[in-house]
Amino acid sequence: MRAVLRTVNRVFLGLVGLILLVLGGSVLAVGLGAPVPSWWIHDSEHDVLLSDAERTRWRDDGWWWPVVIAALAVLLLLALWWLVAVLRRRRLAEVLVDTGDGEGALVRGRALEDALTQEAVRIDGVDGAHARLKGRRTTPEAHVRLALEPHVDPGTALNDFTTGALTHARTSAGLASLPAEVRLRGVKHGAERVG
Repeated sequence: MRAVLRTVNRVFLGLVGLILLVLGGSVLAVGLGAPVPSWWIHDSEHDVLLSDAERTRWRDDGWWWPVVIAALAVLLLLALWWLVAVLRRRRLAEVLVDTGDGEGALVRGRALEDALTQEAVRIDGVDGAHARLKGRRTTPEAHVRLALEPHVDPGTALNDFTTGALTHARTSAGLASLPAEVRLRGVKHGAERVG
């Protein structure tokens, strides 16, 4: 989902930027006296963007105002969706740990991520690891990527991770459960010489 949002964000910003650049450049060029094609919306540097006739052309038609309001509402909803998607936090800042005395303590999310990553790297056959926490601070979820060496059985590496690093993180944070999405990929290696 994050990659889709990133792509939509880039395409949307690129299109808006391109449209604004073309429109602004055309207005500037016409204002400076550049020749304009016959089909262009401006005729000369003294032309207005919208004339009175263009602005009031469909105002008395029954369909005009509902269409304008619907189009503006859709644009507003798309802009709000985009803003929320851009500003939303991607990772969990802190995890609430039950201390048993009714108070609770906060553990930095990055500290738990680092602990998960460091313990995962120590698993036999794991060449690299990266962990991120998402969700709510009372119910975090781990998203982990493990890079496996070519000789490692993925099932064994996954079992070692869930019974080791993931269980230790859940226990140390005092969580009832710590759901995890683990993505495994193999590390490419060069051909070995036989001789």
